[in-house]
Amino acid sequence: MADLSLLQDSQEDTDGLLDFVSQDEMLTPLGRLDKYISSENIFNRQMVARSLLDTLRAVSEDERDCVSVLEQIDRLSDDPEPTVRAELMEQIPHIAIFCQEHRPSIPFAFSKYLLPIVVRYLSDQNNLVRKTSQAALLVLLEQELMERGDVESLVCPVLVDLTAPDSSDDVKTEAMAIICKMAPMVGKDVTERLFLPRFCEMCCDCRMFHVRKVCAANFGDMCSVVGGEATEELLLPRFFQLCSDNVWGVRKACAECFMTVSSASSPEVRRTRLSSLFISLISDPSRWVRQAAFQSLGPFISTFAGPSSSSGQFFRDEERSGSQTHSTDAETVCPLQEQDESLTADDSQKCLPSLSSSSSSEEEEIPEQELFNSFHFWRTPIPRLDPELDLEEDRRPSAPPLDRKHLQELIENLEPHIDDPDVKAQVDVLTAALRATALDSELEDAFLEPRAARSNPFSSQQPSEHLSADTQRHVTRDDDDSDGSDCCLNPEDEKKSKQQDVVPQALLEQYLSMTDPSRAQTVDMEIARHCAFSLPGVALTLGRQNWHCLRDTYETLASDMQWKVRRTLAFSIHELALILGDQLTAAHLVPIFNSFLKDLDEVRIGVLKHLYDFLKLLHQDTRRKYLYQLQEFLVTDNSRNWRFRSELAEQLVLLLELYSAQDVHDYLRPLALCLCSDRVSSVRWTSYRLVSEIIRKLSSCSSLLVSFLGELVEKFCHSQKWSGRQAFAFVCQLSIEEECLSLDQFSEHLLPPLLQLASDPVPNVRVLLAKTLRQTLLEREYFVSSVNGQQEALEHTLVSLQIDVDKDVKYFASVHPSSTRLNEDAMSTTSSTY
Repeated sequence: MADLSLLQDSQEDTDGLLDFVSQDEMLTPLGRLDKYISSENIFNRQMVARSLLDTLRAVSEDERDCVSVLEQIDRLSDDPEPTVRAELMEQIPHIAIFCQEHRPSIPFAFSKYLLPIVVRYLSDQNNLVRKTSQAALLVLLEQELMERGDVESLVCPVLVDLTAPDSSDDVKTEAMAIICKMAPMVGKDVTERLFLPRFCEMCCDCRMFHVRKVCAANFGDMCSVVGGEATEELLLPRFFQLCSDNVWGVRKACAECFMTVSSASSPEVRRTRLSSLFISLISDPSRWVRQAAFQSLGPFISTFAGPSSSSGQFFRDEERSGSQTHSTDAETVCPLQEQDESLTADDSQKCLPSLSSSSSSEEEEIPEQELFNSFHFWRTPIPRLDPELDLEEDRRPSAPPLDRKHLQELIENLEPHIDDPDVKAQVDVLTAALRATALDSELEDAFLEPRAARSNPFSSQQPSEHLSADTQRHVTRDDDDSDGSDCCLNPEDEKKSKQQDVVPQALLEQYLSMTDPSRAQTVDMEIARHCAFSLPGVALTLGRQNWHCLRDTYETLASDMQWKVRRTLAFSIHELALILGDQLTAAHLVPIFNSFLKDLDEVRIGVLKHLYDFLKLLHQDTRRKYLYQLQEFLVTDNSRNWRFRSELAEQLVLLLELYSAQDVHDYLRPLALCLCSDRVSSVRWTSYRLVSEIIRKLSSCSSLLVSFLGELVEKFCHSQKWSGRQAFAFVCQLSIEEECLSLDQFSEHLLPPLLQLASDPVPNVRVLLAKTLRQTLLEREYFVSSVNGQQEALEHTLVSLQIDVDKDVKYFASVHPSSTRLNEDAMSTTSSTY
């Protein structure tokens, strides 16, 4: 009986709940809103806030009902529960967008009802409500839902008041952050009049470092908004104070935004004041500040690539426009390449110092570090001198100057740890250097020839055959003035070889030091990768005539032990090639490019993704040598790395334009056919498009085309695998749709074997054949006219497909082509199979 009583009570509760639900459903949207907005249950009021937009949509046809909903929103905004107010504020942007779309019926909705709530919540006592209102305010500004007058008269004064000295610390910090984010949205005029004075005041807030940190983090954005004049007069003095703040977090924030501040400053200020300020950040006591400064060093140097830079400006202007062109329109790079070739002779003489003057002291002497470079001792240095460009600097990173005794001590100290591969490599280098000290003077004289005369170690000519009389006299004089085996340059003279006048030399020296192993220990383990990432920008700033300043650094990075560093260079080597031009690229980048080709897959993918971009910048003879190496991309460290092969197929499509039809037939055709049989469908799909483009390329040579089409018929149309036969149908479809060959050629070589697929035992093959015939071939007048000899066979095949036992084959063979194109789902049923 107890169980029966309990069951009856449960049934009554259920009936009551159902009655409640049914009563609720009978209410109008406004009735439900009125019922629950006054509920004592917080959850009910939260649900009201979440359903406001749906309620507005339900009554949008009636202006009076819309106003009633807006009035209830205003009532709900006074709810004492913070979670309800926060939920309401999250809905405000969505409601505002709805009101904007229905502005004719409720034109005053936002400014009268919604905006006052947002402004009021900016100073709410609850932290969650304040943050929600700040986020809503930014969304409203981004969506341009607020009138400019409302922003200036209602929002800005409230935010400025919230940063007053008597405001709480949290409110002041939040308000300053929102002011900084709003500045780019409200523009220069409003920012200068309303925000800038308070921003300058907050930069000097002695009590709250959180406020100063917010100001420092957004300093660059503020400078960009107000412009150069206000930046230099009002903001830079505060920036200098922030850079010397006693809190390292503030100084770190300054380092992170340094590039933006520099971009808003004049060239003179950038060179005379900001550069020295940045040096102080690089030498900051805090490791975190130094880390941020070194990460910003490359971007900061790139800001010197302006009109004020006098050295090499002719090249940099051309290169900057070329880089932008390259990134937006790949087809327009070829004229730039031709222009580069014309610049390397006469124009380079105008922009580069002459060999007989300032460059002689830099090019015709050898620093002491080069004496112990193992590269020289294993190869006979047979140089040639090019007076046009400084192309012939040593390619290997320098080692510190060591005498014989010091070398022996280092080797003895390292031998107990010889099992470590890194230690063994160091011992090998030091051993080679030790052997070098015992070489006779004749060989030593060969090492003392000018750096500019040692670019080609594989040449069969003697050094003296390429050296001018002035150069030989200079070398002789250096040898005569030397004392024994230490006839080399001191560190000061070594620095002269890195001199330039585009950026302050101290900045460049700090940038070059980023490859120093000690930097990884004292600054950041990732510092070499940051150096590699910004190197193209630094190279663009310095100009190609100052490439000798960066060459050693680039080669050191290219041989870095961390694959992430090499990967970064691999992804940007095509951009650097565009900056340097074809001659410097061939001399200095091609060897590194070749080493990347043999690197890890993580590095090779960077080269592969921009293979076309790099090869098209090379001379035709150099470019053609890579035809033999393309097949190496088929071999990967991980056979499951199918995206690597897919990228190769995409690059091969682009590479077709760089090579002749014969080269395409001999080298690219085998790769394409290999990729067409890949295990992954995505790779095969791209490869089919590659095959169709090869057909287009070979169409200019009838013998090569006929040979290739016959090979396609043999390998695919007659394949034992149904996927190969289906691929043949798809290639035929692509060839017609993309107009890769003439209709006569298609009708003669591809149509007969294509029609034979009508009797294929696999339905998927017949489905694609039906689609190809109906959607592609029969849309061309050529195939439906009596002039075509294949018309009868084509119609007979189509009829047989229309009575096929498979319903999909019958459908695609019978339906009109235009309707099949609309039915994407039906088309995808077969497309997904290959």
